[in-house]
Amino acid sequence: MNHRPLTLVIAAAVVALEGLTALGLGLFVGVESLMGSPADLMTALAEAVFGMLIGAGLLWVALGGLFRVERWGRSPAVLAQIFMLPVAVTLINSGQPQLGIPLIVVAVAGLAALLAPPTTHALYGDG
Repeated sequence: MNHRPLTLVIAAAVVALEGLTALGLGLFVGVESLMGSPADLMTALAEAVFGMLIGAGLLWVALGGLFRVERWGRSPAVLAQIFMLPVAVTLINSGQPQLGIPLIVVAVAGLAALLAPPTTHALYGDG
C-alpha cells in the first residue's frame, strides 16, 4: 500500500527528527571526546557510537519503515516513544524541565500519530 495518511507522515517525521537528534548528539559526543580529554576515552567513544547507532536505527525505522508504509516500522517506533517518557520524567526530576517537557510533548505526539486510526488502516488495512 502506498497511500500515506497525514498521521503516518507526522509519525515518520517525528521518528526521523528523533533519529537525527540522536545521530547528531552521538557525533557531537564523539568529536568532543576526541578533541578534549575525557576521564575515560573508551566509555565516551562507546556512548558516541551507541548514540549514532540509535540515531541510524530510528532513521531506518522512519524512512525505511513508516514512510514506505511498512507494517514492521510501527512497533519499534512505538517502543522508542514509550522509552522516551521515563527519560523525559528523569530530566524533569533532575532540574531540566526545558528538555524534559518538550521530550514528553514529542513522545506523546509520536504515539498519537502512530496509534491513530488512519495510520493503523494504512499499515494493516481493514482486517
